[in-house]
Amino acid sequence: MKEKNYNKRTEKDYGLLRSIWYKIFLCLVVIPVSKLQYNLKIEGRENVPETSRVIFAGNHVSFLDPPMTSYAVMKKVAYMGKKELFTDENWLLRTLCHSLGGFAVNREKPELATFKSVRAIFNTDWALGIFPQGHIEKKPVIKDINKGFTLFAKKHKADIIPIGVCGFDGYAHKLFEKHMTIKIGKPISYTLPDDEIVSEWAKQICEMTGFKDEVNFPVAAES
Repeated sequence: MKEKNYNKRTEKDYGLLRSIWYKIFLCLVVIPVSKLQYNLKIEGRENVPETSRVIFAGNHVSFLDPPMTSYAVMKKVAYMGKKELFTDENWLLRTLCHSLGGFAVNREKPELATFKSVRAIFNTDWALGIFPQGHIEKKPVIKDINKGFTLFAKKHKADIIPIGVCGFDGYAHKLFEKHMTIKIGKPISYTLPDDEIVSEWAKQICEMTGFKDEVNFPVAAES
């Protein structure tokens, strides 16, 4: 049996039915959970542009980052995720990743289908969501950034909106147990050089979260 290609998306994949399902899930699941279990606060919504031709790029601390980011920016966002998520043993996780518009990327060897999927997204009224760290980082540090998101930004003339996920210290198991904040940073122009985009993104994320910036200020190795 041929393995399903989860990194291939077309404009039809972001049509009316998926948009309706996305909004239903956001209103009935994401918003109640965010408010009732994580006391989620949102700062910087004035920085979200009206256009959907943007890339929301956040630090990555948990599986909550994509849905909470969507709630914070109040837009339909298609997230790029590692291919393992789409074949995970957790059927709920892999089902939600796919049904809510996510698409896979092979981090070791990006495929042409991934680039075509990004193009398809920007041909619709959906925005693109990326986590430049490429994985969940449990330490409060920003480092080892994958610069691929700058390529997408320049190719499709899409500014980058930094998203700071703040205060996560574990998953909530009861009402009002945790306190989190999503901070939305200032847009970063796609016209800047790649290194400047990465540097500015890291700087804003660290200012919002209080994380250590090892992109702009590397820590000297211990002797």
